Amino acid sequence: METNAYNQKLNRYVLNDQIIYTGFSSFKDAEECAQKKGGTLVEVAFKDGNDNPQITDEAGLIEKQLHYYVDAGEEYKFIHSSDPGFRKYADELQKIKAKQRQDSPEERYFANFEIENVEDPIVIIKNDHFESVTSRERSKYLKHAKVYELGVSLPKS
Repeated sequence: METNAYNQKLNRYVLNDQIIYTGFSSFKDAEECAQKKGGTLVEVAFKDGNDNPQITDEAGLIEKQLHYYVDAGEEYKFIHSSDPGFRKYADELQKIKAKQRQDSPEERYFANFEIENVEDPIVIIKNDHFESVTSRERSKYLKHAKVYELGVSLPKS
């Protein structure tokens, strides 16, 4: 089983004459994998609401040195756990949830665990207001989003 820098399982896809790995925790993580395995960095898009990747360069991930990007229209913003500002949104969300439920300090601590325990969490903002938290994998199926991930391509043996 292949894993990223955080020991999370990588996704493996077979496309024509190549094997593509996605799910890297950073651009650097993907670069290191490509060097170690003798692979090539590629951008992969998931655009049809399911797990059918297409090789593309639409989002410019390689040039921008990004490992993940979502385009779901102007009103939506997807903030990955590795993005600057993620912690601010996660902390703010916990305060809102605690206030709504009138949690005790102990319950607030465990509520904080909820966001941190979601695998590779993504905060979804709609029109500059918090909407929800999801995982990176589930973001492929939401809001008619176009999800772009950095991948490593290896020749199929």
